[in-house]
Formats: sequence, structure tokens, C-alpha cells
Amino acid sequence: MVVITEEMIRQFETLMDKADEPLKKTCQNMHNGYPKENLVRFLKARDGNLANAHKMLIDCLYWRIQNEIDNILAKPINPSDLCRAIRDSQLIGLSGYSKEGLPVIAVGAGRSTFDKASIHYYVQSHIQLNEYRDRVIMPNVTKKFGRYIGTCIKILDMTGLKISALNQIKLLSVISAIDDLNYPERTVTYYIVNTPYIFSACWKVVRPLLQERTRKKVQVLSGAGRDELLKIMDYESLPHFCRREGSGSSRNSINGATSDCFSLDHPFHQQLYSYVKEQSAVVRSTAPLRHGSFHVDFPEHDPVDPKIVQAIESEFQKIGNQNGICQSLEKVKLNGD
Repeated sequence: MVVITEEMIRQFETLMDKADEPLKKTCQNMHNGYPKENLVRFLKARDGNLANAHKMLIDCLYWRIQNEIDNILAKPINPSDLCRAIRDSQLIGLSGYSKEGLPVIAVGAGRSTFDKASIHYYVQSHIQLNEYRDRVIMPNVTKKFGRYIGTCIKILDMTGLKISALNQIKLLSVISAIDDLNYPERTVTYYIVNTPYIFSACWKVVRPLLQERTRKKVQVLSGAGRDELLKIMDYESLPHFCRREGSGSSRNSINGATSDCFSLDHPFHQQLYSYVKEQSAVVRSTAPLRHGSFHVDFPEHDPVDPKIVQAIESEFQKIGNQNGICQSLEKVKLNGD
């Protein structure tokens, strides 16, 4: 692991002092009063290489300006039915906090279908969740705990994972690229739970393709992972799909309130929805409200390498051919369209 020294940070600060004012302004919105910690994230993402970290941060700031990311939390997804449809097909939410105060982000990786709207709406939704986490959730929890908290924990529920998930490879690649380039080092650990047979085949192929830094952050837990997760968080912060073994991404309620943090009716999403509406009302008098998705520039990715699909299929064949498990992948759309 690369050690980030005070001298490296000082040199980074000197370089950033030379940046244009618009870049400095959006950088302030990024760091929320913690500029050094922000620089450390980019240094870690580039293994301590100052020149590469500087370029990465400058590119990120230009991306923010060109796509008006500072204002994205004032861009509601309308109408409300569309917002609900996106929430029902892009399963993600805040379930609580770890004992150290880190936000616990739950992701329904296995059951997210991304089939209710265009890619632009899903990208907008994802960036809004990132920005709300970084500009509202983390500053609030930092204030509560009296120390800087700039990372989160993610728990990925693989319940319902199917080979057809490869159809969404383009969208998932776009979201991954946005996070890697513009929100680096925000996740300290990825916990993977409720893994079906298909996951072991996919993971055996995908794991070697990940950067070593990312691989070290991934922990695959047994079953719903409840016992292991309770070591770092209270029961109330467990995602609903971890609260009992074999529960999966089921929906339930506690004292009449939904515990499904994926739902638009969950307190987290209601707070986010209200916050975006409030921010929109603030700027409405100075700029017309634009309808439709908020288009953000994102990297174009090549179709998934057929060799990867062939490798996954080979793993299925090793597992066995019982119950139709090893079906052909010919119907999977490799271009993600």
C-alpha cells in the first residue's frame, strides 16, 4: 500500500493553487471543507504518483463543470412515476451506518434490471446518489462523530443474479467508469452476500481483471452475511436482505415503516427526493426548469470481450448441466444495447 506523505500533499496543493478559478470553485464543492483529504483520495487512486493524481483531479473538475454536476441535486427526475420506476429497477439505498460512522450503502446487484428508462436517467440517478452521499450524508455524519468521515461501506446483494445481467454491461461499465474517474476511494469495503451458483462462475473470471487495490476491498461472505456484518454495524443498520439467513432482497416493514432501503418510500429516498425538490425550487426563479433526463458525458466502452463470456460459459460447464444451468449465452446482447 502506498503511503501518502505530507510532502506529497503539499506539492499537490501547490499545483492546485495554479488552477483557474472555476476549477477551484467546483473543487470546493467536492471537498466540503476537507481539501487535504480530497487530495489524498486522488493520490491513493493513482498509487501516489503526483503527476497522474493531478491530471486525474483536473480532468474530474473539468467533467464537473462541463456537465454542471454542482447543480445536479437541483435537477429532479420527473414525473414522480418515472422516479419510482427507476428506484424499482436500480436497487440502491442507505441502510444505516457502521459502528465507526461509515454510511452503509446497499446495492441490489442481482435484481436491478435497468429497464424502465434510458441510460441517461440511470446515470443521472447514480450521480445524484453519489453527490448526496458526498455533500449531505458524509458532512452530517462527520459533524455527528466529530471526525472526518469520507468513505462508505457497500453491501452487494446477489440474490436473483442471472446470466442475462450481461445485457446491462454497457450501463454498468459507464457507472463504474464515472465512479473510478470522479469519485475515487470512496468505498472502503465491498461485501458480497447471497451469492447464487452463477456468481462463483462469474467471479472466477472477473476477479483477475480487477485492480489489486480493488480486489483487496472485496469480501464474499457466506449466506446473507448477517453474523459477519453485525461485527461492524448494529442490527438496525443491516440491509433488509441481510437480516435473516436466506432472506434475499425481500421487502418487509418494521413498526409500519418500510425497512427496504431500495424503496422510494424508505426514509433515505424520501429525504433525497425532498432535498432535490427543495434545491430545484431555489434555482427555479433564476433558470427555467428543464424537463427530461440530465445528460452527462460519459466514456464510451467497447462491447464486452467475447472471450470473457466464453470463459464464464466454460465455468458453467464445469459446474454441471443439471436443471438447465448451463444454457447457451447466444441470446445475451454483448453490446449492452
